[in-house]
Amino acid sequence: MLDHADRAALLGLARNTLRAHLAGEGAPRPDLSAPALLEKKGAFVTLYREGKLRGCIGQIVGDRPLHEIVARCAISAACRDPRFPPVTAEELRRLELEISVLGPLRRIGDVGEIRVGVHGLVISRGMNRGLLLPQVATDNGWDRRTFLAHACLKAGIDPSAWSDPATEIQVFEAEVFSESGLMAGPTLS
Repeated sequence: MLDHADRAALLGLARNTLRAHLAGEGAPRPDLSAPALLEKKGAFVTLYREGKLRGCIGQIVGDRPLHEIVARCAISAACRDPRFPPVTAEELRRLELEISVLGPLRRIGDVGEIRVGVHGLVISRGMNRGLLLPQVATDNGWDRRTFLAHACLKAGIDPSAWSDPATEIQVFEAEVFSESGLMAGPTLS
């Protein structure tokens, strides 16, 4: 788990990276004195404006240090999420940032293993893959079956494909924290 200082450092890095990117400046240099920022973990950066989703991009696999993934995902969430127009420099001050640091993926054999509000889902079938963060189910009041159906839709497959043995289901946990501190701490367990 990340401590308060690590969380603050990652949130500050994400915001300062966005500020510099939108101003056309070079990327800020993070303070790398915290070992947790050097760990290789996947992460997502989510942007909200007035409580509504404004962008969300992440990386499942931690193939580089966490601070690099968070910086890159912050820019992608602001500028490359195909669902939204790019964030402007003027808009940045009205955005709230949330970071989800992912734990390892684990394939499951029984959907009864899924704990809504604790697990995120990765649904894969052939070349199609969809991911939903743990907080998506609780934010929307979904039960397990609805969560699975929406993960299938995100993958671009039939909403009932989760029940087909050819569909792979993986779960993960995430440590979710935001600037407002409303989601401080790990996802519900």
